[in-house]
Amino acid sequence: MKITYLSWLLGICLVAHSLKAQSVIQIQQNLQTSIRGLSVVNDNVAWASGSKGNIAITRDGGKTWNWHQIKGFEKAEFRDIEAFSDKEAIIISSGTPALILKTTNGGATWQVKYHNDDTAYFLDAMDFSDPWHGYVLGDPINNKFVLLATADGGDTWKMDVNRPVAAPGEAAFAASGTCLRIVGHNIFIVTGGSLAHILTRGIKYKKWITAPLPLLKGKNSQGAFSLAKGDNRIIVVGGDYQKDTQQDSTACYSTDPQSRWQLPNKSSAGFQSGVEYIDHDTFISTGTPGTNMSIDGGKTWKKIDNISYNVCRKAKHGKLVLLAGNGGKIGVLQMRNN
Repeated sequence: MKITYLSWLLGICLVAHSLKAQSVIQIQQNLQTSIRGLSVVNDNVAWASGSKGNIAITRDGGKTWNWHQIKGFEKAEFRDIEAFSDKEAIIISSGTPALILKTTNGGATWQVKYHNDDTAYFLDAMDFSDPWHGYVLGDPINNKFVLLATADGGDTWKMDVNRPVAAPGEAAFAASGTCLRIVGHNIFIVTGGSLAHILTRGIKYKKWITAPLPLLKGKNSQGAFSLAKGDNRIIVVGGDYQKDTQQDSTACYSTDPQSRWQLPNKSSAGFQSGVEYIDHDTFISTGTPGTNMSIDGGKTWKKIDNISYNVCRKAKHGKLVLLAGNGGKIGVLQMRNN
């Protein structure tokens, strides 16, 4: 069907008008921690994890947060967190030692469920398909990505026997805990460094399928940092965190991870470290240059906020969308109807 210039321009205007109704409201800042782990359970309960061993929980939708530093882990970098309720959560620490901790009493006490002093281990991200089955992704060792698996709710962890192969110089980013996603019965991983790839495998299958992504690559600071899957579209974001205002090749989309990946007609405003699916064709992404939104499945992006954040996550059971970043900064997405 032929599309006239007038109808195209009208469509762009409608998209821009709709996006003007969305904004990010900053609700907390000025804390001595960099937040990269965020897990939103529902419209009331959410957890955050950060540097210097800091953990927080909210039970009122982000209005107030209870922060504490886990005793004995004051130097830990808790780069990702998976929460199941206001009582139960699991955190991972990047760096040495590589750690996985679990609480079942709202963070009052934490139990070490995995500990590895090997300096080759660097944990990047974690995701669960259900409260019992989950995975933790780590940077490659001997040309294979580390992939730890649990089948008992995070109480025990074992190396998965079907780990994906990594090319020389290829790695994952512990930037927002979302370079690893489990959606349905499939595992998705996005990578960076020398190459930018998406790796996919069915949970019950052995074979990994690798596809290239049209994002910045070739340097340790470049690549794919995060992915999100909607009903009809997969979005991957990234770029170069050392040149965070560079807008070229910072996002791409596809209907299938093995199909052709496309760059947007209008890209996000620079490097993005996290992306999240909202609903229908709406996605939100964030990074140090600010927060962006797409309401057409990643074809066009519009900047909605200038504040730097590291991660954005939507409630597993609800509509609450939170963002978090350096300096203990936390924001909430306001979605207003026109």
